[in-house]
Amino acid sequence: MEKDIQRKDIIEKLDSDLTVIKTKNDLASLKALYLGKTGVITNLSSKMKELDPSDRKEYGKFLNELKMEVLEKLETASKEIESRELEEKLNKEKIDITLPGRKHLKGSIHPMTRIIEELEDLFVSMGYDVISGPEVETDMNCFTKLNLPVGHPARDSQDTFYIDNDYLLRSHTSPAQVRTMEANTLKEPLRIVCPGKVYRRDDDATHSHQFMQFEGLVVGENISLADLKGTLELFAKKLLGEKTNVRFRPSYFPFTEPSCEVDVTCFKCGGKGCSLCKQTGWIEVLGAGVVHPNVLRMSGYDPEKYTGFAFGPGIDRFAMFKYGITDIRQIYTNDIRFLEQFDRKDVE
Repeated sequence: MEKDIQRKDIIEKLDSDLTVIKTKNDLASLKALYLGKTGVITNLSSKMKELDPSDRKEYGKFLNELKMEVLEKLETASKEIESRELEEKLNKEKIDITLPGRKHLKGSIHPMTRIIEELEDLFVSMGYDVISGPEVETDMNCFTKLNLPVGHPARDSQDTFYIDNDYLLRSHTSPAQVRTMEANTLKEPLRIVCPGKVYRRDDDATHSHQFMQFEGLVVGENISLADLKGTLELFAKKLLGEKTNVRFRPSYFPFTEPSCEVDVTCFKCGGKGCSLCKQTGWIEVLGAGVVHPNVLRMSGYDPEKYTGFAFGPGIDRFAMFKYGITDIRQIYTNDIRFLEQFDRKDVE
């Protein structure tokens, strides 16, 4: 009878306490109050040793039933709190489906990638092969075999990034020509282009320490400067528009003879003269020329039998001309505001 009254009092007190708890932390404190080391149930258990051995079994049964009832009520309260907290969270995070959805923008093709793909498609259609070469090159391939021996002043003009005495970051893509000509053991005619990164000690609005070149090489019998002229005129008109005019000026490069620099009509003023072209109406875009006999000879070709031409436009410059980019450094910053200016029609 006494135990029943005691059980009733404990359960009523627990029910009363459960009505005021709001959070899981409150529930944890209440659980410790009843089942902790100094809790109500634990205190009752400590009285077991004061009982007569014949009464301990019945008392132990009473404690277990009481403990199970307390645990059941605490578990029920825990589920109610979890359900209430979930409902409150859902109400706070409710999505208003009447709001307009967020627009997911599609990416666009980078201007440099566009230019490279356009150039590759053009030259592949003309029978050229697209090749690649290592960006870390030997001094031999980058200079010596291109008719620039040690001490040649043109080496200084490249402002090269040397790794050690024998290796460097290539300052132009021409070493790929050397590698291809040497690998062509049968000395069959060659028509290749090689797009790739090159490195020089330079950095301003129109120059970068790392930029892109698009090297071209043709080697065979009876290749002349006229073939070079026709190729570059077609190249410029296809890339920059049929109204583009091309001008050739005599120049000097150690690996070609004769050599020339190639200008195109200014994309901004159409050849009328402006601040960009310094009122000349022309902008320089590349260097070219007939492959020097020494370069052919050092790569295993007989210059008495074979001739060729080479050209090397800077892809960055063509991207600037075609898309009206005024600072070459913008091409490599990955600034989303800059890239968003290019339309997305080719990726939709």
